[in-house]
Amino acid sequence: MSAPGSSDVPGGSPRVVEEIEIPVPWGFVSGKWWGSRVKQPVLALHGWQDNAGSFDRLCPLLPEDIPILAIDLPGHGKSSHYPKGMHYFIFWDGITLIRRIVKYFGWTNITLLGHSLGGALSFMYAASFPDEVDRFISIDIAGPTVRDHHKLAASTGDCIDKFLHYETLPESKMPCYGYEEMIELVLAAYDGSVDYDSVEVLMRRGMALAPAHLNKDGYHFARDLRLKVALMGMFSLEQVLAYAECIKCKVLNIRGQPGMNFGSAEVYEKVMEVLRRTASKVVYYEIPGTHHLHLVTPDRISKQVSDFLLEI
Repeated sequence: MSAPGSSDVPGGSPRVVEEIEIPVPWGFVSGKWWGSRVKQPVLALHGWQDNAGSFDRLCPLLPEDIPILAIDLPGHGKSSHYPKGMHYFIFWDGITLIRRIVKYFGWTNITLLGHSLGGALSFMYAASFPDEVDRFISIDIAGPTVRDHHKLAASTGDCIDKFLHYETLPESKMPCYGYEEMIELVLAAYDGSVDYDSVEVLMRRGMALAPAHLNKDGYHFARDLRLKVALMGMFSLEQVLAYAECIKCKVLNIRGQPGMNFGSAEVYEKVMEVLRRTASKVVYYEIPGTHHLHLVTPDRISKQVSDFLLEI
């Protein structure tokens, strides 16, 4: 565990930030703890192939007396990768991961903040432990991604072969890039969802210097290559709606406009319909911005998030 530091963004308050490591059976989960270590924090969960830096611009805009623990999910950022031979079934694995963290710290009545995949994991945990979650915030996602089963069946063999390829790829074959080259590569891959400055924020944890023994100059991606084929554990709409029926807590859902193109726009609405019936409270906003609006334009959502967190 490193010494505390501080972080600031224009318009935000200086916040003490500490790097932490949470032990897990395969290594550790890394995170950034914003604010007091005495109070129970909000647990913040980033999107697929992002990292804890996803919240670097939002956290300084939130109430100083509400601590936040933003983690790197397994295989992301500075967190340990899964052992060889293990698939990432990220939507399912995340429920157990959150449970491990809750038990490790001895938390009760928890609050979750998630973007994209992290929002889906918050949804799943709130459904799985409905009496132990006080509230959750979901940014630009309603629930786990629904995948057409015919497409899933058709792609399964290819996914398995890709997984085995990535697992056996020699370290010497790991792609290596110059700093600017990597930033531009990521910027293009996000297809307008982030800007240059946001990519630089994410890559503070998302890239690492090439190992010295490879005699290569430059950087490689810190995340596990196997995450590229981590989408096999998908859900049917019926499953997602069944989980939605179990959720009792307060829910804040912020949808970006245009946000993410999920392919089946009606799925988002159907999930929200169920939540409005079952959750104790649902607050819903549509706010102009990209899928990463919490990172690119955090000032547009900071008040809504703050009000929801402070609400008694």
